[in-house]
Amino acid sequence: MLKRLTAVAAAAATLVAVAAGPAVADKKDNTIRFAYDQVIENVDPYFNNVRLGVILGANVWDNLIYRDPETNTYKPQLATSWKWIDDKTLELELRKGVKFHNGEDFDADDVVYTLNFASDPANKSTQQTNIGWIAKVEKLDQYKVRIHSKQVFPAALEYLAGPLVIHPNEYYAKAGPKGMNEKPVGSGPYRITEHIIGKTIRLEKNPSPWAGSNKAVPKIDKVEIRMIPDRQTQVAEVLSGGMDLIMNVAYDQAQQLKAAPQVAVQSGGTMRIVFLLFNAGENAPGKELQNPKVRQAIAHAIDKKTMARTLVGEDAPVLDAICFPTQVGCDTGEVTKYEYDPAKAKKLLAEAGFPDGVTIALFAYRERPQTEAMINYLRAVGIKAELKFMQYAAMRDQHRANKAGMSHQTWGSYNVNDVSASTSAYFKGVDDDMTRDPEVIALLTKGDTNIDAKVRQNAYRLAHKLISERAYAVPLYALVTWYVQSKDLAFRPYPDELPRFYEMSWK
Repeated sequence: MLKRLTAVAAAAATLVAVAAGPAVADKKDNTIRFAYDQVIENVDPYFNNVRLGVILGANVWDNLIYRDPETNTYKPQLATSWKWIDDKTLELELRKGVKFHNGEDFDADDVVYTLNFASDPANKSTQQTNIGWIAKVEKLDQYKVRIHSKQVFPAALEYLAGPLVIHPNEYYAKAGPKGMNEKPVGSGPYRITEHIIGKTIRLEKNPSPWAGSNKAVPKIDKVEIRMIPDRQTQVAEVLSGGMDLIMNVAYDQAQQLKAAPQVAVQSGGTMRIVFLLFNAGENAPGKELQNPKVRQAIAHAIDKKTMARTLVGEDAPVLDAICFPTQVGCDTGEVTKYEYDPAKAKKLLAEAGFPDGVTIALFAYRERPQTEAMINYLRAVGIKAELKFMQYAAMRDQHRANKAGMSHQTWGSYNVNDVSASTSAYFKGVDDDMTRDPEVIALLTKGDTNIDAKVRQNAYRLAHKLISERAYAVPLYALVTWYVQSKDLAFRPYPDELPRFYEMSWK
């Protein structure tokens, strides 16, 4: 039943065969050329939801706190120390001697302006799920701030060490998100020197790195990022030496590319979960998905174990909830598990009043072979899934406008190791929650805002139980990212799906 990717594998084999000898890495101008398959709508980390934005955030900007990718321990970054004054007040001492790429000095004004601006819903940051917990940030003196949360928020340090970067206040107040997109300014190891919107982003190493950063001073002078949606074009580029690094290569294709002498192929685990999300709310574009039996039929129709093994890799973990297994609160002890059972899927469709099947649009934005495999599974039980494939921002807008009944989603939680960054992002009544189940919202809110670990765990367990019983989504698996790179590039993948350009070097 699963459509094998023979065409993709054959194309990869052809590219390997025709590649004209080993390509030489571009050491002459000390530049990494990196391709990504998504177009970023705005490089300002507070105004995009794509992985390329997270990658840029880590390389171009800095956080108050740094989380070590090996030990997961918190270390000082723009903040040198922090302490809880009470359950809702975090006080931070800030680092002296840091300059932004435009020469502005870093101090408390930058923290106060950035976090207050981004957390204000009126400014329409796409990061409200990550920053909406902040009530206000106040300046105590030039190098000390207090962050006040709206409610108790035990995962605060995770977010401050992840998606919440700091901008220079004077520049940001004038330029705004539009200006930050056109001429970005951070304080990280690399600075953006050119942004050709929708096509290319060029980085150069920070000429004035600040002392004490947990991010290494780059050994490679420049990075050129090209947005190339077509995978085959990316593969051809890396085989010919036009690119030094690509990621998110399909599993079958990555195996074929191991035969090419001029490249190296690596895999890395990720926190990126894959799932089908249903618009089961009363404003759904079609009535079919408001029927729980139709949603349950879809869950039984898909063989996610086979998909994970054959399309992602043998090590891809199969999921039973909309969270990554290591995340605090990812408790699946009481979830309903929908085993692959086409006969049961057909029976549920008939009971729902659709014995002759049903037609539903399926929106997707990446991992197209996986989407197509699901379409084949659904067709086998009488569900015609009409594919609507587009860039992420377009799909997100369709989803939030209640025009997408069923969507193939992937979510990396911005590398935040807490359920508040995964399950809550889609079911706690915020932008991407199309179901708005009050019981689920109450449980997730309780889990997100309680410092008692047992209370949090119990609330999340019950929330996952209800989400699964009511089949608001179909959890599938976590992705394994396959990287293809020039053999001359020293590159180490981490499980957070973040290429750290500042750690790379030429062999």
